[in-house]
Amino acid sequence: MRTVDIHEATTLLSSLVDVIERGVEREVIIARNGRPAARLVAIETVPQGRRLGVAKGRFEVPAGIDRSNDKVGRRFGEPDRCESRSTRTSRSGRCPMTRSTAC
Repeated sequence: MRTVDIHEATTLLSSLVDVIERGVEREVIIARNGRPAARLVAIETVPQGRRLGVAKGRFEVPAGIDRSNDKVGRRFGEPDRCESRSTRTSRSGRCPMTRSTAC
């Protein structure tokens, strides 16, 4: 355990954090006027597990889930996704935004 004055800690903060991260010191005490005022320690991290597909198979997405997107968008002040004929369909005959045949 290392003790440093607050002025020294201000100057050396980056290197003190590095010492803690590398595990050289478990904690650094920062003192003000010779009295301990704060403790610098590493944050214990919990490894995050894989989250992709966590709900797979738990619910079914309805086939018409995107049916009201334009209506909802208008309520929030967004323009329709396919306003002009030029953006209405791609080579596949589907709307590039909704990927459906009916824009």
